[in-house]
Amino acid sequence: MKQSILSTVAIAAAISFTACKKDKATYVQPHVFEQKVKTFFDANAPKYEAFTIDATTGGLLLTSKGTKINFPANAFKKANGQIVTGSVTVQVKDIYQASDMLLGNRPTEAGGQMLISYGEMTVKANQGADELQLNAPAQVVVPAAPKAGANGQFLREVPMWRGDSAVTYTINGNDHENLPVTLSQTGYVPRGVNWVQNGNFATNNNNGTSTFNLDSLGVWRNCDALMGDPRPKTTVLGYFSNQWNSATSTNYMGGEPSMLFFKVKQQNTLVKLYNKIINAPAGKEGLLSYQNSFPIGIEGTFLAITFKDNKIYAEMQDVTVGAPASGKTYYGVTFNLTEVTEAQLLALIQQLNTK
Repeated sequence: MKQSILSTVAIAAAISFTACKKDKATYVQPHVFEQKVKTFFDANAPKYEAFTIDATTGGLLLTSKGTKINFPANAFKKANGQIVTGSVTVQVKDIYQASDMLLGNRPTEAGGQMLISYGEMTVKANQGADELQLNAPAQVVVPAAPKAGANGQFLREVPMWRGDSAVTYTINGNDHENLPVTLSQTGYVPRGVNWVQNGNFATNNNNGTSTFNLDSLGVWRNCDALMGDPRPKTTVLGYFSNQWNSATSTNYMGGEPSMLFFKVKQQNTLVKLYNKIINAPAGKEGLLSYQNSFPIGIEGTFLAITFKDNKIYAEMQDVTVGAPASGKTYYGVTFNLTEVTEAQLLALIQQLNTK
């Protein structure tokens, strides 16, 4: 379910325009909650790890989380197609736990369908100021794979999904001596939680690892299987009985002052409920899932979070999603948030890894 609303970017642009009009010498201060949300997520989101390899010979790198990436010889090229030689800096951000999915804004959901994650990552490379592209795919081995089913058989292949999309654009201008200059730059279009299958697959190695080819730099790749739960589905409404921040908007691409997440029990699946309940009376404000996306009977843990008045509020709640009451089309969960410190919120988020 997606609602037709003004984006936060558009609103921010409108505010900035108003503040900059010559006849209005007004400076618009960012909301405190916006600063606090950004500060918290910037401080705790997964970080890149940096490596140096020889572009001519290639090389194998191993991240602290166990991801192996093997770059072949002459794996890199510049935007103009020139093959790169010499030392190259490679940066990797890889995600395997629910806490990092939440903090890194990479929940495992695609158009309302829950995904089981076996690794999410983005890789970028540069030589000096030049952002590089792949001339040949790199082989990636991730330390995760589907386990054997009840019949002892393994899922042989896991679909690959794309996140951010790379876009190359041209900048025309003049240099410091007024000579015309044309530059090619690579930008990225964020998709937030909107994963889309890219037609490729990871191979289950039947030893707790999976292998796939890295086909692009600077974009997110996700090795995920559709959960495919056959049970009837319902819609979940999460009610913030207190501490709802009315500045919350429908936003699947980043942090909001009030947020709601669901971690499936003993499964590497994290869902963000980002659709705002509209026209809600007091005590019924909150967020809802995609329509008919939660299996009835599914067990898991909700984490409700609010940034408000320079404070943080949260509640973690274990829930079994029930069937809708007679005459209703949804299952409601009510949250009573209490004040927490940043350290306590981070601890709650990290608890999701064990749920």
